[in-house]
Amino acid sequence: MPTTNLLDQLVAAVQESTKYRTVSAALVRTIGAQELGKRHNLKEAIKATKNKLHQIAGAYQIGKADYAGWLAPLQQAAGDRAALRPICRAMMAHHASTRERLVILDEFYRTLFAGLPPIASILDLACGLNPLTIPWMPLPSGVTYYACDIYQDQVDFFQQCLTWLGVAGEAQSCDLLQTCPTQTVDVALLLKTIPCLEQADKLIGRRLLAEINAPVLFVSFPAQSLGGHNKGMTVNYEQHFQDLVSGKPWQIERFAFATELVFRIIK
Repeated sequence: MPTTNLLDQLVAAVQESTKYRTVSAALVRTIGAQELGKRHNLKEAIKATKNKLHQIAGAYQIGKADYAGWLAPLQQAAGDRAALRPICRAMMAHHASTRERLVILDEFYRTLFAGLPPIASILDLACGLNPLTIPWMPLPSGVTYYACDIYQDQVDFFQQCLTWLGVAGEAQSCDLLQTCPTQTVDVALLLKTIPCLEQADKLIGRRLLAEINAPVLFVSFPAQSLGGHNKGMTVNYEQHFQDLVSGKPWQIERFAFATELVFRIIK
């Protein structure tokens, strides 16, 4: 078990980096403790922690998001889906996960949400820039949208603009490796998240699926690598998902899109 002093030094050193300055300190601490447990050299543990954070989240950041500059156009287009969509598309290109989703957005939520009862609340876990897809979601008025992620600046951005995107809601920083949000919602989104978190905890997928308090849960996996290669990923991820839900009395439906494999779980 690493000493508190060493762990504090590691967290401070990692968060001095521009790339990880706004990452949840709780997550840095979780991963840092793991890496210090494997090696007692602080410098090596700092490097290993940064590498792990890159695998979990950093690799998906494309350029520097101008959150302050994004607020004005969103506010100006507030309430107008037609006006919001091109603005949101441009912003979503700054995150690899949502950039991949751009080519399927027009069919994505229309297909996934078809046949569901009216949705009053949504939880978007490890959301990235996905709340910017709200203008494509076929939602009734009055929906509450909860978003959580590890980047504090991103969370602050969504806390300001969720209402402009057409929903009430709350955005908060969270470390899913330690704690799953506990609120009960109608629908939860866990999109392309499990493979990232499994870089730090091989058992987290099954735990999260069991702990999320939603009767309807969408779980997805990438159909290609960040470099655009398939490499049999869909087949492998489908088998992995089946292992995660083995023995559960859930109804499951599969949706294959060009860039994403999605499973709808009805608990």
